[in-house]
Amino acid sequence: MDKNEAVEDFMQRIEHYRQNYQSMDYTHDKDLSFIQIFNQGERFLVNKLAGHLQSRVVYYLMNIHVLPRTIYLTRHGESMMNLQGRIGGDSELSPRGMEYAKELSRFVKSEKIPNLKVWTSELTRTIQTAQFIDGPKAHWKALNEIDAGICEGFTYEEIAEKYPEEFAKRDQDKYHYRYPTGESYQDLVARLEPVIMELERQENVMVVCHQAVARCLLAYFQDKSSEDLAYLKVPLHTVIKLTPVAYGCRVEFESLNIPAVNTHRERPANTDLNRSKDDAMATVPPVDQLEGETTTLQNPAEEPFIE
Repeated sequence: MDKNEAVEDFMQRIEHYRQNYQSMDYTHDKDLSFIQIFNQGERFLVNKLAGHLQSRVVYYLMNIHVLPRTIYLTRHGESMMNLQGRIGGDSELSPRGMEYAKELSRFVKSEKIPNLKVWTSELTRTIQTAQFIDGPKAHWKALNEIDAGICEGFTYEEIAEKYPEEFAKRDQDKYHYRYPTGESYQDLVARLEPVIMELERQENVMVVCHQAVARCLLAYFQDKSSEDLAYLKVPLHTVIKLTPVAYGCRVEFESLNIPAVNTHRERPANTDLNRSKDDAMATVPPVDQLEGETTTLQNPAEEPFIE
C-alpha cells in the first residue's frame, strides 16, 4: 500500500474509534484503576494502581516499543563438557566451539546490523563465543544456565544411577521440578524477567546464552506453554533471528554449518519412579552423536529450521 494511503486509512480508523468509544477521564473516572498511553509511550497516566498484577502490567506497557528491530539468539559454541555429555559447569569451548565463535563473528558482519549490542552470561563459554564480535558487550548473571544443584557437572547416566528418583521426578514435570539446591525452569523464568523487559526496550541485540535460557526466551517470544517450553529444540551452532511483527514474532533458525554434538533430550515416554535404567536413558542422545545425524521430532511440524 502507498505510504500516504496507509496513513490516511489509519487516521480514519482512529476517527471510527473516536465515534464509538469513550476515553477514560480522570475527572469522571478517578475511582477506577486505568492506564492511559499517549502517542505510543510519549506520556503515561496511571490512576489508582492496585495490586501486584496491575503493577506488572504497567511495568510491561512502559517498556515495550514498536521500533523495527531484531533479536539474535544463540547458544554458546560447543564446550568441552558438551563433548563429555555433562550438564552445567563452566568449561571452555571445544575446538569446534571456537570455530563457531569465529564463524558467528563473520555472520554478524555479513548481517550489517546497526547499533548491535551483545549480551552474554557470566560463564566462560558464552564470553568466549562472543569474543570476536565487534560491538559493546554486557555480561548478565541472569543469563547464566539453569543451576543443576547437586547434579552440576554430571552426565545424564550418572544422575540416573546416583539419583534415579530425582531423574524420574524431573521427567514427570520438567518445568516445575527443582534440582536439589538448584533451580527449576519456573525459577529460571522469574530470573529472566528483567532480561526480557530490557529486550523489549532495546533495538538490535545478540544474546549468547545457554540451552535452558534460550528455551525460556524463545518460549516468551513465541508464546509457548510452560509444558512445551522445557522441550523446545535449540541446537548448538545455530542463530535464531526473532523479529517482532504485528500480532506476533517471526522466528528464523540459521545453522552456521559447524558440526556440534546433539544435546537435545526428547520428552521420555516412561516417567515412572520404578522404571528401568534403559527406560530412563531412552531419549538421552549418545555423547558422540552430532546434531542432525539421527534426530527425530515428535511432531514434524515443530521442525525449527523453517518456522
